[in-house]
Amino acid sequence: GTNLVTQFDKDDVEAAGLVKFDFLGLRTLTIIDWALKTINAVRGRQALEPIDVSAIPVDDVDAFNLLKSAETTAVFQLESVGMKQLISKLQPDCFDDITALVALFRPGPLQSGMVDDFIARKHGVQEVVYPHPDLAPILASTYGVILYQEQVMQIAQVLAGYTLGGADLLRRAMGKKKPEEMAKQGEIFRTGAVARGVDEKTATYIFDLMEKFAGYGFNKSHSAAYALVSYQTLWLKAHYPAAFMAAVLSSDMDNTDKVVTFIEECRSMKLKVEPPDVNRSSYMFTIDGDDTVVYGLGAIKGVGEGAIEGIVELRERDGPFRNLFEFCRRIDLKKANRRVLESLIRAGALDRLGENRATLMILLPLALKMAEQQAAMQAAGQDDLFGMSAPEPAAPSPGMVPDPIEEWDDEQRLAGEKETLGLFLTGHPIDFYESDLKALIGSRIARLSLDNVREIRGRRGGGRKVTVAGMVVAVNRRNTQRGPMASVLLDDKTGRIEVTLFSEAYEQFRDQIATDRVVVVEGTLAHDEYRGGLTIRADRLSGMEDVRVARAAVVELELREDWLREHGMVSIDLAGELRALLEPVLGGTGEVRLRYRRLDAEVVLRLGVDWRIRPTDTFIRQVQRLLGGAAVNIRFRPPPQEASGRSVDYAQSG
Repeated sequence: GTNLVTQFDKDDVEAAGLVKFDFLGLRTLTIIDWALKTINAVRGRQALEPIDVSAIPVDDVDAFNLLKSAETTAVFQLESVGMKQLISKLQPDCFDDITALVALFRPGPLQSGMVDDFIARKHGVQEVVYPHPDLAPILASTYGVILYQEQVMQIAQVLAGYTLGGADLLRRAMGKKKPEEMAKQGEIFRTGAVARGVDEKTATYIFDLMEKFAGYGFNKSHSAAYALVSYQTLWLKAHYPAAFMAAVLSSDMDNTDKVVTFIEECRSMKLKVEPPDVNRSSYMFTIDGDDTVVYGLGAIKGVGEGAIEGIVELRERDGPFRNLFEFCRRIDLKKANRRVLESLIRAGALDRLGENRATLMILLPLALKMAEQQAAMQAAGQDDLFGMSAPEPAAPSPGMVPDPIEEWDDEQRLAGEKETLGLFLTGHPIDFYESDLKALIGSRIARLSLDNVREIRGRRGGGRKVTVAGMVVAVNRRNTQRGPMASVLLDDKTGRIEVTLFSEAYEQFRDQIATDRVVVVEGTLAHDEYRGGLTIRADRLSGMEDVRVARAAVVELELREDWLREHGMVSIDLAGELRALLEPVLGGTGEVRLRYRRLDAEVVLRLGVDWRIRPTDTFIRQVQRLLGGAAVNIRFRPPPQEASGRSVDYAQSG
């Protein structure tokens, strides 16, 4: 703009006799506004009064139950790992406690021991003691702990007769920590306190206490204002979770990492997250009922805002899109070109147009060609020779269209979602390994609860040995004085856990670590003091595929006559097809058995030693495409052992 903006230092402004105000623009206020618009639109259709967030009760039981559970992701000021740990310890149950949380969660209070005293006093572990009986009304809400700057000012007023202005000067002096000013204020405080009947020794003790805590003291009005916004977001999350999370997702839809985090939070809240849909989605995330969030088209990578606005406007004006050909004909192909449409297909946004994603991708060139031809004819006036427009065909004649093809397998479908959405929305890569997990893995991540920590706390060097598997979500590699190491975030769809590979393990298994790879981790379950949860100190990390290949004893391929007939496979050279699949994976430990099953009988054929195979991921997927998703069944042998008794490296042994 053309308006001039100027800025002055706070001290210079005050020296000139002015007051400096800071106006903070918070994204959270926009989130609250968006959530309320969604909520009140629904309530309006139900003839209910709109929600006024400034009028909600500040003692809501559901909101505080949610807070005490520390499930505060997306709650303003209360969502960090450290804050969640503090919440778990404090168990806040009133608004004053939220105000205190905001003030306590800062380096000064955390390092001073003030936080531990506050928590112990709240829970009755430590006696609440007031430095002087007259200070009880001032310090009652903070259990006798001097936490706020306003408390320092009130103490000076009540105990030493300070005026409001004088108390503010004392607050500033304590903040600046100037020795000569503090000496002067100390004398004023003691004189005033003694004049009001306070013992001089007590007055000196209280002043020293004020001076100590003033260095950590926080402005209560600031803390309370933030606490109110925190509480409002907490209340919305507790009572209108879908609308709240849709607003949160919309506010960060250009940040893929945050979208992934918030989608995971939706799932943990038991909210459904529906894929984007050109016939249903808006630019932003929206809701469908109380428990469903609909993905926003604006969060699809490679699709511009102009293209999305055009699609939504056409749908709202002229009705939903019927199929791919009509969709391409109606939209502006200058804004939504082929690359944009391919992104929409991969993201699943065209799933409801009648064809699967693989077929849509095959049909796209023809649909675009026909749309461009029709646009050219319209521009030339060739479809309107008599001044009367003929109805535009929604689809080409059947002979022009290729036959539908089989849908992409899970691997390709999920890869497309990860590319365009930044996450796997309609499935999880670990689903492919479900049967392996049941047979090979000791525990799922969700079953590793904090109960397991009790038996390992206090043990130097570790606790219970565990084996888990999961997809690598994130990797943090770093160098330390003891050498390189890595932290790996593992997700097995039931939960997440951080795995730490210290120098020796990291050097041995660093090549096995890759984002989106499914791995098996053997290690020691430990308590993460910083995050307050569990972690695994890894001894070994292997690819899930390597473990399966190394431990496969029997690989049974099931041929069901009814399935073969249904899919037109009876007349093909099935023996030749199977040979072509088996030959590339020969040389393994898995004995191949072919089970041919009819409704009235079945027979099992064991192939010889020369046909033992390595059941790789690629092999299993190829067999599933040929014989069906349930065609492969594997039996495993116990894990091989080194002479030392430790499990071997599967990548080497396989």
